[in-house]
Amino acid sequence: MHVLFVAPEFPNYQREFVRGLKQAGARVTGIGERPLAWLDPELRGWMDAYEQIPSVCHEGELLAAVRRCQARGWVDRLEATVEAHIMSTAKVREAAGIPGLTAKAAWLCRDKPAMKEFLRNHGIPCAQSTAADSAAEVRDFAEAVGYPIIIKPRSGAGADGTTRVDRAQDLAAALRGIQFERGASIAVEEFIEGHEGFYDTLTIRGEIAYEFVSHYYPNVLEAMRHRHFSPMIVHTNRSDMDGYDELRKLGRKVVSALGLGTTATHMEWFFGPKGLKFSEIGARPPGVGQWDLYAAGNDIDIYREWANAIVYGRVSRAPSRRYASGIVALRPERDGRIFGYDGLDAARELLGPGLLDFHLPPAGSPARPIEGGYMANAWVRARHPDYDTLRAQLARVGELVRVRAG
Repeated sequence: MHVLFVAPEFPNYQREFVRGLKQAGARVTGIGERPLAWLDPELRGWMDAYEQIPSVCHEGELLAAVRRCQARGWVDRLEATVEAHIMSTAKVREAAGIPGLTAKAAWLCRDKPAMKEFLRNHGIPCAQSTAADSAAEVRDFAEAVGYPIIIKPRSGAGADGTTRVDRAQDLAAALRGIQFERGASIAVEEFIEGHEGFYDTLTIRGEIAYEFVSHYYPNVLEAMRHRHFSPMIVHTNRSDMDGYDELRKLGRKVVSALGLGTTATHMEWFFGPKGLKFSEIGARPPGVGQWDLYAAGNDIDIYREWANAIVYGRVSRAPSRRYASGIVALRPERDGRIFGYDGLDAARELLGPGLLDFHLPPAGSPARPIEGGYMANAWVRARHPDYDTLRAQLARVGELVRVRAG
């Protein structure tokens, strides 16, 4: 099988998808933005060919590269795993006659108002939402639904560009800078109170081959707005238990309604006073290295299994559910430059053999904005057979380790 893989060189974990494809026996052609000479020898060795283009998000440039590959021989698949690349890749896939995720499915997994309207029409419980092309439309929605509301880009990932508006008098400030007069359009949603988590799958021909459940502590919007949190994402090894039945059914119903074939998916959800609510879905793996945690918790090479799904239409082994696994983000105490850490020895002793890995930017590194996400600064990843124990351990690491900056 000949697989074209978009952006093999960045972010760094992209190389693992290439490795998986190579080990599964595929012939791999990379299409990326960096010169081939800039790629490390190992990554170059996993690819049979490479096409450099100015932008993998530019449909014309990507299609031209795909056409060059097709002129040299048969192409079976065109794959992308980064949110920003999904739409352009789907359109090029259809233009080039390559099977896979359709442009319609990609759009429904990208445009949040269209996504929610489509799923509501299929009986999926979602927050009330709309697309707004003017400040007046935002105000009308808020008056009809009530505050708080959430405003966010129509497409995007995580909490990037997302704002909570609690009162009518705060709306003008929240909308400042949005250029409606130049055609800007945003998503506006009812604020859903409750705990937030995500449900991820590896789906083969529309059937769930793998499913994983993770929890945010605290919720993403709160975590990305306040420095004093050491936020965590904890993957549970209890997702097969009865308490997750409703979530599993919801996730499967979403995948089925959207007609997703062979792809990774990342679906976020809320559970609170209004019950279980769908939040959004992407037709791609989760970010922040979450697949590495699934691999560590389940004794699988998940990148190879993704490749097995692409190449053979199956996976080779079931997840063990042996460990819960998670990450705690460690924020610098203030802006400036990092000059040291406190509490590292105590954290290592606490986690013991459950410590998976960590990242500690060296002294002199800039303290990056917390909006950069869970891996923007320092972080620690760990696992434990008991979910509650791991959650407590990671919370304690967040208290013990201080990232000194100034």
